Amino acid sequence: MTRLKTRIVDLIEALGPLPVNEYMALCLFDPADGYYTTREPFGAAGDFVTAPEISQMFGELVAVWLYQAWAAIGRPMPVTAAEIGPGRGTLMKDMLRTLSRLDPDLANGAAFAMIETSPRLAEIQKRTLGATPFTVQWHETIETLPHQPLLIVGNELFDAIPIRQFVRAGTGWRERMVGLDDDNALSFFAGAGSVDATLLPVDAAEAPQGAIVEVAPARTALMAAIAERMARNGGAGLFLDYGHLQPGIGDTLQALRRHHHEDVLANPGEADVTSHVDFAALAAVARGHGLDVHLSTQGYFLLGMGILERAGRLGADAGQAARDEISSAVERLAGPQAMGELFKVLAVMPRSVSVRPFATAD
Repeated sequence: MTRLKTRIVDLIEALGPLPVNEYMALCLFDPADGYYTTREPFGAAGDFVTAPEISQMFGELVAVWLYQAWAAIGRPMPVTAAEIGPGRGTLMKDMLRTLSRLDPDLANGAAFAMIETSPRLAEIQKRTLGATPFTVQWHETIETLPHQPLLIVGNELFDAIPIRQFVRAGTGWRERMVGLDDDNALSFFAGAGSVDATLLPVDAAEAPQGAIVEVAPARTALMAAIAERMARNGGAGLFLDYGHLQPGIGDTLQALRRHHHEDVLANPGEADVTSHVDFAALAAVARGHGLDVHLSTQGYFLLGMGILERAGRLGADAGQAARDEISSAVERLAGPQAMGELFKVLAVMPRSVSVRPFATAD
C-alpha cells in the first residue's frame, strides 16, 4: 500500500467517504505524496509521453499558430506569451526557438511566462530552458501575469484538473464517492449529494442505473479566468488535450502508470489520474465571454498547420533511420489511430479573427 493510500484510508475512516474530485486532488497534488509533487512523470522513463516529447514538430507548429494569431490581432506589443501546465518545458523550448526564427522582434519583445503550480516541475523547466537567451518568468496562476494581450498555450492541462462524478441511482443522480468496503479497501459508492439537473447531458433522463456523468467546475472556472483575461486585454489561446467535442455519459476516470492503465484506486500518488476533457463545456465558457472558438481534432490541426511538409524538410538531409523516426512521430501525433483523433484542439480568439487552419467560428 502506498503511503498516500494509507493516509487516504485513515482520512476516510475519520471523516467518511471522499468525493471523486477530492480523491483526485489528493492523488495528484498532495504536498507530501502527490503524483505531480513527488516525481517527474514525463518521457519514456516516466508514466506517459506528451506530444512535445514525441517530436520538435509539435512545438514548432504550435509556435507558428501563436505567431499567426499575434499577427491576426494586430501585432500588439507588449504581449505575454505563456504556457500553462508546461510539463518539462520542452514545448516552450521549441516555441522559443521557432519564434526567434519567425520574428526576432516578437521573441525579444514578448514577456514569456510559465504558469506552474509544482515547485518540483518548475525546477525541471528551468533546467530545460537554461540555455535560452530569452527571459522567462514563472507564475503559479494567471492572476500575476502582466495586464496586456495574452497568447497562451495549454497542452494536456485540463485532463489533470479534478472532476466530480455523479452516478444514476434510483430516479436521480448521486455524487460518486471513494469510501471503504467491508474489507477496508478503497471502493466507489453512491453518496448523498445530488447534481443540478441543468448540468446533465440532454440524454441523461434515459441513462440506465449505474451510469456516470462527469462535471468539471474547476476546469470551467480556469477557462473562465483565461477567457476573462483575454476578453479584457486581448489575445488568443490554444488548448490541446484528449477528450470529446460533445458532452455525453460515461466514466472516463483513469490511472496511468509506467505507460499502462491500472485501477484508479490501486496506487494513489504513484499513478497519473486523469479524465477526458469536455471541450464543449470549455468552448461554451469562452463564448460566454464574447470570444470566438474553433474546435477540431489534433490531426486536423497539425495537418492543416503543415506537419507533413515540416516532416519532409526535416527528413530531406537525414538518413533512413532518422526519416523513419520522423514518419513514426507524424503518425503518433496526427494519425487517426493514435493521437490524431483522440486528442482535440480548442482555439480561442477575439470575435471575427481567423487563423489557419480554422476558417470561421464553429
